[in-house]
Amino acid sequence: MRMYDIIEQKRNGGVLTDDQIDFFVNGYVAGSIPDYQASALLMAIFYEGMNARETARLTMDMARSGDMVDLSAIRGVKVDKHSTGGVGDKTTLVIAPLVASLGVPVAKMSGRGLGHTGGTLDKLESIPGLSVDVDMERFFRIVNEVGCAVIGQTGNLVPADKKLYALRDVTATVDSLPLIASSIMSKKIASGADAILLDVKCGSGAFMKTSEDAVALAQCMVDLGEEVGRTTVALITDMGRPLGRAIGNSLEVMEACDVLKGTASEDLTETCVELAANMLFLAGVGSLEKCRETARTQISNGQGFQKLHEMVAAQGGDARVLDDYALFAQPACSREVRSVDGGWVFAMDTERCGIASVALGAGRATKEDAIDPAAGIVLAAKTGARIASGDLMATLYANSEERLDEAERILRGVYDIRDEQPEPVPHFFARVSREGVGRFGA
Repeated sequence: MRMYDIIEQKRNGGVLTDDQIDFFVNGYVAGSIPDYQASALLMAIFYEGMNARETARLTMDMARSGDMVDLSAIRGVKVDKHSTGGVGDKTTLVIAPLVASLGVPVAKMSGRGLGHTGGTLDKLESIPGLSVDVDMERFFRIVNEVGCAVIGQTGNLVPADKKLYALRDVTATVDSLPLIASSIMSKKIASGADAILLDVKCGSGAFMKTSEDAVALAQCMVDLGEEVGRTTVALITDMGRPLGRAIGNSLEVMEACDVLKGTASEDLTETCVELAANMLFLAGVGSLEKCRETARTQISNGQGFQKLHEMVAAQGGDARVLDDYALFAQPACSREVRSVDGGWVFAMDTERCGIASVALGAGRATKEDAIDPAAGIVLAAKTGARIASGDLMATLYANSEERLDEAERILRGVYDIRDEQPEPVPHFFARVSREGVGRFGA
């Protein structure tokens, strides 16, 4: 079998066989297929696409290219949640303890932030003492005893995706539905969960800018999950504005605590409740409506927040910070950003919000960049707000005035302020499952 023939077949619009896809993935991981030939095939896939069988085979080959996590040592139905990335997305910090407080185990392997999107591991590491570098034996023990744990991915989880994504990133082939879907789902399948909930973002802060594109990606991923025997559901959620008010690591942990204490903004609370309800539904707890009610009860009775305490302590963190935010690392300086104009916040460039947080030190422009856990943004005004000249728009936190200067310059380009009031934008657009696409509010 020759790589040349595989490239030519896909370039000409042909369908690849299972053996051809196996040959490509295994050879590229082993180093016998050079980057230039892998790049050529990726570009051919970018233009010609892949059918459902090809995409499923690619996904499973990638999943099997390294470790396949066996979660059978953990009691109960294991449901994983994956977000396609956004700004201010701290939902894992809320829904993992919330779901675990109802007896459904959450054994989650998460990633770090890069670019304008934040990473769950970075947020957790802003808690003094907390470790996300946990071996599998201890990971299983924590989940069985506490109910939930969030750790970093193992070093050999889906090496094919690591190599292929790095190549896609420098060859302009990231924006391909089968390649995006196989990248995400290979990691979820290798992580060993029984069922998978996907939070597919759309809007100015997301990879998919429209709800239609997000639904298309969700359908592809749901089909992949179901094809390999994992019950899979996707929610299409809004990222046309940051989620909640806080952007930045310790700031987002504090806001997650506020959700579990019942004092956070309704948009963030509503999103967390819906995600938690769908995880509970996938675990067989009851109807979606019952699961929503149960999730809200676990907030009002404090049991979700108590479970977060237990998880943080089990992973070596100082759980006192969850009650006393002054125990977090504190920023060296801060600045209020006030509006020059009056009117309605008609829209926001959410990606630019994330870029401003990176400028403050809350995120990474490259993998090697250090994170300042105290840096970030607290928004006072979001899309739909009525503001006057001089009103507070946001407060910035950093370790230097120079960082504040740069972030303020970026942030002032975030807001589109007009005289007209915008139409309300829903937090959820659709729910995609094997039964089809259900529209919220329809």
